[in-house]
Amino acid sequence: MASQQFEDSVDGIMLVQRYIQAPAPFITRVEFVRRRLVYAVRVDTSQGFRLCPADACQVVDASVSAGSGARRQISDIGNFSIPLVPAWQAFLASNDIGIAGIEFIEDALGVSYTYDINTNTNYNAEAEAKDGRRGMQAIALHLKQLLVERYGRAIAIPSAA
Repeated sequence: MASQQFEDSVDGIMLVQRYIQAPAPFITRVEFVRRRLVYAVRVDTSQGFRLCPADACQVVDASVSAGSGARRQISDIGNFSIPLVPAWQAFLASNDIGIAGIEFIEDALGVSYTYDINTNTNYNAEAEAKDGRRGMQAIALHLKQLLVERYGRAIAIPSAA
């Protein structure tokens, strides 16, 4: 039975989602460049599900105390292990995706659920500064490599001045 609160979507597409209860309040976003894992960002969800880790998405929230810790923290790749990485890499390869951010959550049984795949980047300068990894540098090197593959050399790009 339909609720009176139900609203049809503008485009006629309905998305049905299931809530995944995580044992700890965080999700993880894994960043790939050239289908290689650059890093994983653990995003705290204890203050809500505003998850975009990009600098452009940061909103000053007075309800979060200064001592509450980082909302975004880069995981140590050496200690980061999830069996889905090869499957994600195969998916990216089969769809010719060179740059991607993939978000997942784990339930109380340790089952991982991929719920978002972005073909753009949401690197976070604050998290990178703490860790020393540079997502934008990896993208620049990737784009340079694409130029070399396509033209046999990197080409000069004129400035906008």
